[in-house]
Amino acid sequence: RSSPDVFESRMEKRSEVKKQPVGYSKQGEFIKCMEEKARRIFFIAEGLGTKTSKGGFTKDKTLDSILNVEMVKEKSAEEIKQIWHQYFSAKDTVYAVIPAEKFDLIWKRAQKCPSFLYALPRKEGYEFFVGQWSGTELHFTSLINIQTQGETAPSQLVLYHYPELQEEKGIVLMTAEMDSKFLVVHEAQCLANQVQLFYATDRSETYELVETFNHRSSKFKYMSVIAELEQSGLGRELRPAQVSDKS
Repeated sequence: RSSPDVFESRMEKRSEVKKQPVGYSKQGEFIKCMEEKARRIFFIAEGLGTKTSKGGFTKDKTLDSILNVEMVKEKSAEEIKQIWHQYFSAKDTVYAVIPAEKFDLIWKRAQKCPSFLYALPRKEGYEFFVGQWSGTELHFTSLINIQTQGETAPSQLVLYHYPELQEEKGIVLMTAEMDSKFLVVHEAQCLANQVQLFYATDRSETYELVETFNHRSSKFKYMSVIAELEQSGLGRELRPAQVSDKS
């Protein structure tokens, strides 16, 4: 009686709900929409990495520009690992020393499946990033940027892998550059960890998601990526509750 306009509006919405088919849900429509977007971005992702603008990222970032390769060849793999960690531990970036066997598996799979959709936990839900290999560089670009800018979407994170010492020392060195306007270190680390989760896994069901995204995109389910991520425990520290516990 006090707000007849509001009453009429609610009755109209109620009528619309009754007209909707059995089994209809907004969440179902959202999932269907996301999966359709995932299928479309597969075709765009094929051009990323080599065609994207690198923005402020270093062009041709070689291992020699970071490390005296000839000098470290005299050192053991463990000593090189310590040098690498010591050098980057004081820097605001992502880095790692990857065992040769693990990188060999990642690299072989990357040749067959050069792109994948990664999920980054946010305060509410997830933000999706496309990772595209270009040589030994792995470029990450947010899904929303790809949707708006297509192949010209700039990289927001680049992982650089250096296999120069792989055969002799049994290790592959990795470091990264990121756009700090979009990502902070622990978010970039979460994406980097997912590369090993999906490309270096011994679990066939997990790697099958990568194969499906690259070769059977119509069957790709983005919710399966989230399920694998939650099962692995990666990204839990990005959740607000976890952050507050540590602080």
